[in-house]
Amino acid sequence: MKNLTLHFTFIFMILFSSIAVAQTTTDIAVVDSTGVVNKKLTFGCGFGLSFVGGTNIGLSPNLMYAVSDKVSFGAGLQGNYTAIKDVQSTTTFGINLLTQYSPVKKLITLVEFAELNVNTKQETLNGDIKDSFWESILFVGAGLNVTNKIALGVKYNVLYKEDESVYTSPIIPFVNITF
Repeated sequence: MKNLTLHFTFIFMILFSSIAVAQTTTDIAVVDSTGVVNKKLTFGCGFGLSFVGGTNIGLSPNLMYAVSDKVSFGAGLQGNYTAIKDVQSTTTFGINLLTQYSPVKKLITLVEFAELNVNTKQETLNGDIKDSFWESILFVGAGLNVTNKIALGVKYNVLYKEDESVYTSPIIPFVNITF
């Protein structure tokens, strides 16, 4: 009888321990975080480079959030340097808020508001003349999505005043690359 109790206890312990082990086993999955991308949030960068009649270098990084596949909102920074040797140099820095709408996949429309701090220096025979002021800009534009990541177009400054604007024209071409 003692032997039977010992066998029964041994079998009970084996069954109980295998059930306990089976209940505590968990599966662990490893997810590669580089594969998880938020498709609603994109980084873009507009740029300009010209050496016709002087030097013009511009850079405007922005961060956009896609509300839908057609509408995006965003904000960004803007910097620009323009110089005509021995005549004038202008540096602008500022922020911008923008909205983009794509009625069809190849077309992009935009509304952009920018607030720029403008610093100019003119070289004259009597010495340098420096000026610093703020300029508000409201662009309305359209362009073509050349690829999913590159857009080319033109925008018009609605608030443009010929004698008061940092820009020489109310019409500005743009290139925007999205990463």
